Amino acid sequence: MSDMDPHESSAPAASAPSAAPAPVTPAGPPATAGVARWLAPALAAAVLLAVAALVMTWNTQQRLRAAEQEIARRQQDAGSQAVEARTLARQADASARDAVAKVALLEARVAENALQRGQLEELLQSLSRSRDENVLADVDAAIRVAVQQAAITGSVEPLVAALRQADERLARYQQPRLERVRRAALQDLDKVRAAGGVDLTSLTLRIDEVIRLVDELPLLSAADRRPLRREEPAPRVATPGAPAPPASAPSDAVSGAIAALAQYVWEEIRALIRVTRIDHPEAALVAPEQAYFLRENLKLRLLNARLAILSRQFDTAQADLREAQLALERYFDRGSRRVAMAIETTRQVASQARQVTVPKPDATLAAITAAAAGR
Repeated sequence: MSDMDPHESSAPAASAPSAAPAPVTPAGPPATAGVARWLAPALAAAVLLAVAALVMTWNTQQRLRAAEQEIARRQQDAGSQAVEARTLARQADASARDAVAKVALLEARVAENALQRGQLEELLQSLSRSRDENVLADVDAAIRVAVQQAAITGSVEPLVAALRQADERLARYQQPRLERVRRAALQDLDKVRAAGGVDLTSLTLRIDEVIRLVDELPLLSAADRRPLRREEPAPRVATPGAPAPPASAPSDAVSGAIAALAQYVWEEIRALIRVTRIDHPEAALVAPEQAYFLRENLKLRLLNARLAILSRQFDTAQADLREAQLALERYFDRGSRRVAMAIETTRQVASQARQVTVPKPDATLAAITAAAAGR
């Protein structure tokens, strides 16, 4: 058989008869022999795979351990770098604050230097400016200030005075360059004079005069008792050489006294009855104790009108003056000279208290600009 040892086959044939015969075993099926033939290599391959898996697992664990160590090291390095970065950030913040403070100080110094430089430039320009330019600058400044004063006070007098002074000043130089400015100033002066204005001081003084007269104005409801002046005969003085009075002189004196007494009694009786034309019945019904309140209300109306004129509220002033004029005409004796003067003054103030638009000297300012620019 092929499974037998070759040493056994090479033995001498002589010994074969003496040996005992080997038992004959029946041979297995062929499938069992094939399985046994492939089982050993499969087991060897499985062992090899297991060993390879163990090696790979051990290698992977080594790599993971190395990666963990690397990660831990990097985390430690990152922590130290973060601390260092915080320190550097604090230092950078402090440096930035110092830099900001220094920059602010430098900006302040630069601004101060720029201001000083501008002032020096203006000083140099003013020193190097010619006489004509100085005149134009002064006239322009004076006119602009006068325009502001006229706008505040509502009067054209500041603007008229400024334009007149500008004309007089420009006329003294007699320069062809300034002649155009002078003509424009004269045109604006005529325009401002034609516009007119409101003299607030004069109006307030007139209202104060009417307020002062209110307590002295006679009412229609008050009786007008004028004291009668009796003319007494002049005493006769004896002169030397004059004829002696006749014997009937005492009787003439008695008759004169009786006539004077009769005249006085007649005047008193006639004063008891007075005929007065009253257009408004309520004026005659004013009681004596109400006359005080009537006069005070009239004063308050006039004071309100005065305040409205000073604050340039001419509509309110017109309304108060209108009411005051109606009260004067209704409750006071218009036959009195003082009442007539108060009514006329109130009417004049009401006619003059109006809003006036002060024209601007645009032609003069444009001419000054053109002359300063050399055109």
